Amino acid sequence: MELVPVLLRQLTVMAIYMAVGYFLFKKKFVSVQGCKELGSLLLYVILPCAIVNSYRVERTPERTRALLWSTLVSLGALILSMAVCGVLFRKKKVERFGVSFSNAGFIGIPLVTSVLGAESVIYISSFVALLNIFQWTYGVVVMTDSLDSVRPRQLARNPILIAILIGLVLFFFQPPLPGAAVGALSALAAMNGPVAMLILGIYLAQVELKSVFSDGILYASAGVRLLLIPALTALCLLLLPLDGTLCLAILIAASAPIGSNVAIFAQIHRQDYSLAVREVCLSTILCVVTIPLLIAGYSLLANML
Repeated sequence: MELVPVLLRQLTVMAIYMAVGYFLFKKKFVSVQGCKELGSLLLYVILPCAIVNSYRVERTPERTRALLWSTLVSLGALILSMAVCGVLFRKKKVERFGVSFSNAGFIGIPLVTSVLGAESVIYISSFVALLNIFQWTYGVVVMTDSLDSVRPRQLARNPILIAILIGLVLFFFQPPLPGAAVGALSALAAMNGPVAMLILGIYLAQVELKSVFSDGILYASAGVRLLLIPALTALCLLLLPLDGTLCLAILIAASAPIGSNVAIFAQIHRQDYSLAVREVCLSTILCVVTIPLLIAGYSLLANML
């Protein structure tokens, strides 16, 4: 339960970053093109650095086993999420894609870093990697209704997957890194949360605020993403005899709001981009309440068992 105040503080800080992004766009300090370029910086540099940096820990048998277990648990959590959305949003492409995939990279990683420590990010690296693989395979099929739209070459060039491979090399072979490289890597990794939330604030500033809170389907999507899927994931985690820190890391990743990639995929595949942006914004706002409640409830049940 002592984790909840830390989580609330970090979520409040992230909400402030989001408000700054909103202000910057409204005052025309940042343009749509600037937001796009900031997003590229986040995707291709900052988030990969955060992932690589998480693997800079001493390799021990316990950590190696935990890494393998986290991969299996992450796979199960993502399959559960996609199955739930396949049933509830079978004919709604944007909702099915968006609700299936949480914002584990841009929001999950900063929260895990703040609440559980930077060394725990390694436990959700597999979650982020598998999420990206499913987005570019299952997600593309959902958006297009066509298997032919899946391009393995694009998947192979995905910066997140490349970062995971580099991180695994660092973890298993433990090569020494120059101090300057370690410093730069750590500094770039620390930018992940602030930059991600600035971008989400800019997204929010591009839509009419009233439209974010006035559509029932947005609340339905947010409810499934923020409550139903994490609750089912938490119940499954309680049944597994795994390290508590690992389980909390996976639960935080699974409890994160709708990932911002749904807006990108909706735009690419000519789906409802505005709806996707509003879903991302509403779920991100509401997660400030839902994530602490879920973590508190999970911690209470875990201590009772």
